[in-house]
Amino acid sequence: MAIRLPLIMQAKKHILSRTLTIRKKVLSVNNIPKGYLAVYVGEEKKKKYVVPISYLHQPAFQQLLGKAEEEFGFNHPMGGLTIPCREDIFVTVTSQLEV
Repeated sequence: MAIRLPLIMQAKKHILSRTLTIRKKVLSVNNIPKGYLAVYVGEEKKKKYVVPISYLHQPAFQQLLGKAEEEFGFNHPMGGLTIPCREDIFVTVTSQLEV
């Protein structure tokens, strides 16, 4: 028994470290702060942006959301909110918005 106990402890340690590594990867991908939302922007290659929820009340951002509604409805291919415009236009519009 004494010989097998260290092997069991090593196996548990290995499983635990692997689980923590997987959890860190998941959190880093889906880590959106409270009060923000993720949007995917671009025409061909989509890039993820994290924007404040307060943008939802801004008329310029609502126009971008209108484009998304026209093109995708409620079926967004990226699984999140996808805005079908060029990335440079999105950056220009959002840089002029108040937080």
